[in-house]
Amino acid sequence: MLELRPSCEGCGKSLPPNAPDAMICTYECTFCEVCALTALRNVCPNCGGNFERRPIRTRAQLAKHPARSERSPIAIDEASHASFFERYRDTPPGER
Repeated sequence: MLELRPSCEGCGKSLPPNAPDAMICTYECTFCEVCALTALRNVCPNCGGNFERRPIRTRAQLAKHPARSERSPIAIDEASHASFFERYRDTPPGER
């Protein structure tokens, strides 16, 4: 079950469960679309994976399985991300 993290780990923007611009990697690292596709250039700074749009959970399912309420720390280790980006910049997501 996805945690549906409530905020961008890059800039702190609120990302409620129905946010159309929430992006996640395979480990559920959560970023807004601007951070994921612009600042991070579609390379997760935590795992090196790519980002996809986070699915939107229905209201009925949210009642049974609520979204996480604790916000994630806002931090991108730029040196670490630069290393991931250099390693994966020319490798398509399916081949990383």
